[in-house]
Amino acid sequence: MLSAESLRRIDREIDKYPSDQKQSAVMSALAIAQDEKGWLGNETMNFIAEYLGMPPIAVYEVATFYNMYNLEPVGRNKITVCTNLPCALSGSNETALYLKRKLGIDFNQTTPDGKFTLKEGECFGACGDAPVLLVNNKRMCSFMSNERIDQLLEDLSK
Repeated sequence: MLSAESLRRIDREIDKYPSDQKQSAVMSALAIAQDEKGWLGNETMNFIAEYLGMPPIAVYEVATFYNMYNLEPVGRNKITVCTNLPCALSGSNETALYLKRKLGIDFNQTTPDGKFTLKEGECFGACGDAPVLLVNNKRMCSFMSNERIDQLLEDLSK
């Protein structure tokens, strides 16, 4: 189901917890599985549940609660826009509209070429840096003007 390397990485996460608490590694295990698969289908989540010795519903609860987990295939670059109130007051709604027009998609859609998926996020803890984007759950981009968005999209298209 997962590669030997991914299983080794999950095992390293499990080792951080007492032996009777390995389910505490569920968030890391889901992130590792998603890094390999690109998204988390039911089969993958069921595998994680079995591997960690926990009920599948408990894994689904974690995966559906946090927007960093992809429950369906996404584009090569997932761009998440923080639209929480502090960011909205600092221009994130306009940033979202610009991205929607530029990419020709709405939130929760992927461009026809599969390069970009646009998502809406709640809070990235960087209100003072708004508007803020998160690329592929790993790269935070702050103070995103239209010009900076254009450059980001160009860089990600390469």
